[in-house]
Order: sequence, then C-alpha cells, then structure tokens
Amino acid sequence: MTQPKLRIRGLKKAFGDKRVLDGIDLDLMPGTGTVVIGGSGTGKSVLIKCILGLVTPDTGIIEIDGEDVLKAPRHRARQLRAQIGMLFQNGALFDSLPVWENVAFGLLAGKKIRRAAARDKAAEVLAQVGLDASVGALSPAELSGGMQKRVALARAIAAEPAIMFFDEPTTGLDPIMGAVIDELIVDCVKRLGSTSLSITHDMASAQRIADRAAMLYEGRVSWSGPAADLLTTADPVVDQFTHGRAQGPIKMALRR
Repeated sequence: MTQPKLRIRGLKKAFGDKRVLDGIDLDLMPGTGTVVIGGSGTGKSVLIKCILGLVTPDTGIIEIDGEDVLKAPRHRARQLRAQIGMLFQNGALFDSLPVWENVAFGLLAGKKIRRAAARDKAAEVLAQVGLDASVGALSPAELSGGMQKRVALARAIAAEPAIMFFDEPTTGLDPIMGAVIDELIVDCVKRLGSTSLSITHDMASAQRIADRAAMLYEGRVSWSGPAADLLTTADPVVDQFTHGRAQGPIKMALRR
C-alpha cells in the first residue's frame, strides 16, 4: 500500500475552553490534491498552522513521509517542513521588496542561492505563472490583485516543494481570474508532482483544483470523498454547506 505523503491522526487543539480541533484524521496521498472545507471557525486555518509548526497541537500525530514531525528533533522537523510551499490567503507579499525578491525570498533567506542567480530564478518562475520578467522590477503595490496572486503563487513554487498549501487561493478575485489562478495551480502542482492541500469556500474552485475533499465539522472530519461529489453528496452537513442553505444541521454559533 502507498504511504501517505502527509498523515494526520487524532489531532486536537484547544484555546482555553474552546476546542477547535477534536481528533482530526486526514491522509494526503502522493501527487494528489485535497481540499478542506467548513464554516468559519471550524479549524481549517488552525489545522494548517499545526502542520506548519506555527501552532503546537495538544495531542495527535502529523507524519510527513512516515515521520512524525511532532516527535522529531527540531532540526529534523524543520527539514521535513521545508518540503512545504505556501500560498497565503492575501498573498502576504513584502511591500518593501521588489517582486523578484518576493519570489526568491525563501531561497535567499535559506542562503540556497546567490542574488544574481535568484533574479534569474525569479524570472523563470514568473514565466511559469504567466508574468513577464519585467514584472520582477515592480513593487507589489504596482500590481493588480490577480497579478499579486500570481506572484504569491510563483513564490510558493520557487523552491519546487513536494507539498503545497493553498489558503483561499481565489479570495478577492473575479470569477474569470479565479478560474485562471485555479488553472495555474493545477498546472504548477502537476508539473512539480506535488501533493496539495487547499482551503476554500469556493465550491467551483474546490472541484477544479482537488481530487479529494474533506468537510470539517465540530472539530473533526465529518465527511470525505471525491471533490467531484461535493455538490451531489447526500451527507446533510456537506449538502447544507456547499449549497449555502440556512436550514440544516449546521447552526450559527451564538456569542455570549
């Protein structure tokens, strides 16, 4: 049997009295795309932060290539997580740096490349997301929202990561540009042979960029299956969420 590229078991995380993750089980198989859906506050971002090491879970297992990063020595955990590339929700570009330095930031910060070579690499990767090398000299503020998203994608793939995370990749984009970004994501992931994990509320995007889907509800994966089944499954929680129905098992939490 093929070993999952990323395997999560029994992952729990609470903040005070609020338990956000209550036993997440999830497998990402090599070379496949998985999308995680769920309402606001259901733990999607916390899940990614736990995998990235930005948040320490209370208990559970997070394995990359069969090694539990939570039990690995610090240097080994860093090596394992170095396989991950991240496209942040709002791009998270550095306004003080030109586009080419944003794209090559991880390579430069890790001292994996000299500045002249980094500029050439940035131009190469920008071309892969449909941007001319001349864009590298611009500042992020000079770019449209769609171009900023492309630059953020270029930065995420610059180090040719084995695992890719996409956090709301089409947020703030019109439907056409959203479809363009999705196409670029699929192309880049396929070309690199990467395994991807995406978070999105956009069901059209979810079906374009993922093979599998998982629904987070009450701190757990309540449903998983082919992404193509998101709009047709009989699961009442998934059905309510994907069709935006006010009535159903999902209730709006009341603040007290």
